[in-house]
Amino acid sequence: MPLKVTSKDYVVFLKLVAEKIAESKEYITALDSAIGDGDHWVNINKGFQALVNKAEILEEQSISEMFKTIGMTLMAAVGGSSGLLYGSAYLAASRITKNIEYLDIDSIYMVLESMSDEIMSRGKAEVGQKTMVDCIFPSVKAFRNAIDQQLSIPDLTNMVIQTAINGANNTLEMPAMKGRAYYQQDKGIGHLDPGAVTMSYQIVILMELINKITETQ
Repeated sequence: MPLKVTSKDYVVFLKLVAEKIAESKEYITALDSAIGDGDHWVNINKGFQALVNKAEILEEQSISEMFKTIGMTLMAAVGGSSGLLYGSAYLAASRITKNIEYLDIDSIYMVLESMSDEIMSRGKAEVGQKTMVDCIFPSVKAFRNAIDQQLSIPDLTNMVIQTAINGANNTLEMPAMKGRAYYQQDKGIGHLDPGAVTMSYQIVILMELINKITETQ
């Protein structure tokens, strides 16, 4: 039976991400304080808590409507550049999922690809610049490779999980090309990018949920 991820399933994902981010307050704040404004956790936590508060609404929407609501909510709640990037990413996902009843492996790939492309375009960011792109872009590429190799869902998700974690970890030795860290003498070298880390949380949790859903269907 093919994978079927519904709006209700995706809301479970949002709740799990919100929980992970909430419990990572000290860690993420410390990362951001070292190379940024120290407010990344506050902003992204605010965004995902706002989504949790809209859980009942999101569960009843179509996939496309849900992504649109998520995007608008994140833009309003997170604010700043992160709010714009996350919001725009979900609005892009909304556009490509019209008339889709549920998400399967191929459509999940398309969603992640559209989000990655939108983040790179809006943020004018590329791989190697010490941003969330260093996590999501290689993860999407790994996802595509896994589909092309016709890997099982457990093998696919494991590949994407490892790529996401490695992508975030690779920012440790990268010099920042954007943001406040760019103006530091060491350009943030020796510090993980908090945006890449929180993006890795989301990708890992999504892949783990896909695995769990696959086991029960």
